Amino acid sequence: MRTVRVSSTSLASVGYEKGVLEVRFRNGGVYRYHGVPADVHDQLLEAESKGRFFNRRVRDAYRAERLASAGAASGDPAR
Repeated sequence: MRTVRVSSTSLASVGYEKGVLEVRFRNGGVYRYHGVPADVHDQLLEAESKGRFFNRRVRDAYRAERLASAGAASGDPAR
């Protein structure tokens, strides 16, 4: 999946393909969120605060799959 770097204090990059949103966090965690509409991905990329948008519109709204964690800090961003 292609990803793009984003300007955010909590998110490092975001990718999207066929309803799957991939988010790499600055703490090293990588998650895929399933069933995410394309417009939610677009809104995330356009949001002034990507972290705030993610927390409000994605985090607890879609099924998450943890892919990787490289030295992730405590606290699970996907819950």
